[in-house]
Amino acid sequence: MSRPGLHETVLKILRPLPRGVILDCPAGEGALAQDLLNEGFDVRCCDLYSELFRLDGVEIKRGDLSGTLPYTSESFDYITSLDGLEHIDSPPQAFREYRRLLKPRGHLIISVPNIMNVEERLKWLLFGYTSHFKPLSEQSKAKIHYDCAGKDEIAVHANPIGYNELRYYLEKNGFEIQGVYRDRKKANQWLYWPLVAFIRLLAKLTSAKRRADRWTDELASDPVLLGGNTIIIHSILK
Repeated sequence: MSRPGLHETVLKILRPLPRGVILDCPAGEGALAQDLLNEGFDVRCCDLYSELFRLDGVEIKRGDLSGTLPYTSESFDYITSLDGLEHIDSPPQAFREYRRLLKPRGHLIISVPNIMNVEERLKWLLFGYTSHFKPLSEQSKAKIHYDCAGKDEIAVHANPIGYNELRYYLEKNGFEIQGVYRDRKKANQWLYWPLVAFIRLLAKLTSAKRRADRWTDELASDPVLLGGNTIIIHSILK
């Protein structure tokens, strides 16, 4: 189940683009795949737990983003990979797979929980963890194992990944960012405006050279600093 606004944002990115072959991985039960079919894309799906996929008439294969996915190189015009990177053991391997599987100038849309919005930054400061990456005690792991019938990877958030890491791995693998988006605005955002104003004031007082070197403007942008639960990045393979 996706967070409110996530699929809508992804579809808004894709609608103006030419139709082509798209891989959705992880595909879950197939909710996004159904939306992509409705938009006219030729959809392929892959998931670690392919038995959970519920959409008839769409190819589904078992695959792990931490390894090698069961497709030949340059098979796809598009890849959507929503809320998957935070669950796997090796996010860098996933970026290598994105690069291998996409055709030149292929489009990649990824999303992860936004650990860098102002609310999550404050929670990290106060508690030492964020909303989506709480400590995994033995009790919490046992509950996840029971609730997910042994399919722990569905619920375990093992790798907190922020804008900095996403951009690093994208650029390292030959991707160029086209846009950064949030799933939705948070209703309680106004509570943090004094802190947001202070962060943006510090950014303005930073030299242009340092801002460019440290991605200061990007980190203080609305999709990152005032983002909702999810950060979404659209990039193209150069």
